[in-house]
Amino acid sequence: MSKNIDIINHHESVVRSYVRNFPTVFTKAKKHKMWDEDGKEYLDFFSGAGALNYGHNDDHMKEKLIEYITSDGITHSLDMASTAKADFLQKFDDVILKPRDLDYKVMFPGPTGTNTVESALKLARKVTGRTDIISFTGGFHGMTIGSLSVTGNSMKRQGAGIPLQNTVTMAYDNYVDHDTVVYLERFLEDNGSGVAIPAAMIVETVQGEGGINAARFEWLKQIEEICRRWGILLIIDDVQAGIGRTGSFFSFEAAGIKPDIICLSKSLSGYGLPLAVTLIKPELDIWKPGEHNGTFRGNNHAFVTATAALDYWKDDSFEKEIHEKSEIIYNFLEKIVSDYPEIKGEVRGRGFMVGIASEVEGLAEKVTARCFELGLIMETAGPNDEVFKLFPPLNIPKDELQKGLDIIEQSVKGLVKDPVTN
Repeated sequence: MSKNIDIINHHESVVRSYVRNFPTVFTKAKKHKMWDEDGKEYLDFFSGAGALNYGHNDDHMKEKLIEYITSDGITHSLDMASTAKADFLQKFDDVILKPRDLDYKVMFPGPTGTNTVESALKLARKVTGRTDIISFTGGFHGMTIGSLSVTGNSMKRQGAGIPLQNTVTMAYDNYVDHDTVVYLERFLEDNGSGVAIPAAMIVETVQGEGGINAARFEWLKQIEEICRRWGILLIIDDVQAGIGRTGSFFSFEAAGIKPDIICLSKSLSGYGLPLAVTLIKPELDIWKPGEHNGTFRGNNHAFVTATAALDYWKDDSFEKEIHEKSEIIYNFLEKIVSDYPEIKGEVRGRGFMVGIASEVEGLAEKVTARCFELGLIMETAGPNDEVFKLFPPLNIPKDELQKGLDIIEQSVKGLVKDPVTN
């Protein structure tokens, strides 16, 4: 075993996880590839759990960042004004919001996904004067107490160590056979249901950790209609599904909805640097100055790379490219399910946020382990790790994408052909 792995095993808390699934020491990464200290090359179909939608060390972003650092640009500034922040805000409005006819105030709540969710929940309660939040089965929104209270995973929830209150869980789309919207609305209408009118509903259009469950656009529209009818704020958690991962910059665009609050993080900086924003409809921006703050809101290096990353979205060519490659991925997964019925698989997801759920216990974990041996990094998802999921960088070349797909098929085929030794 590597000396560096020994150091990590000895000193780092047992809470560590990914190093257990990918037991090697990585030293270099570029675009859609990573290399370990032995020089072995890996295709990256993990993308930092969605934090690297543009791959590793993008040349354009790196050039802008190095230029900023070598000119002694401001690194840390809390929420003071900086040119890097102003540049990002202006370009985000020009390239993303205005072309989509969206009008939001931009809040910097802290550097991570759970920070933006916490601020969204707090603001919803402040605006409405209500306490409860409706979340959905399979949802994952973060690991701090507020975010954890609207997360479905029982193992993660138990880690809180205290009761998680003021939330109600409702059935996500297709969680049960009947129409879950009818069920939800009945609870709101019935004074005897025990469910009070909530401050907000928080939903992922495609659930990542929950098992790559994709809500139908019709269902999302119905959820928005219910929120409007009852005066409930709609929060879309686009931390993982956003920034192009499901085919468009925001994952909800094809559904034709306009959330009250949007949570963004992960790939927002474009470079893997911590950055999160909470987008708020202007009439809801009723914070008092400093009422929600944090030391690391002003990550100017992330502003620089995020501004550079927006160049991908200046026209619709990048989005068209995502859709073309998404079709290749989805057709491949459908073929795997058809050609290998032994895996009892079901294709899930949308865009570059897809996977196969298998009814065969432990199969998904075996597939990802075999892929890793063959030089492909990929992880599992779902409450029982029953899904092997594909998260390639959005800008991966088609021939390299195909190489990764071939490795997946090789892994599945090997497991099906020789299940005893696997």
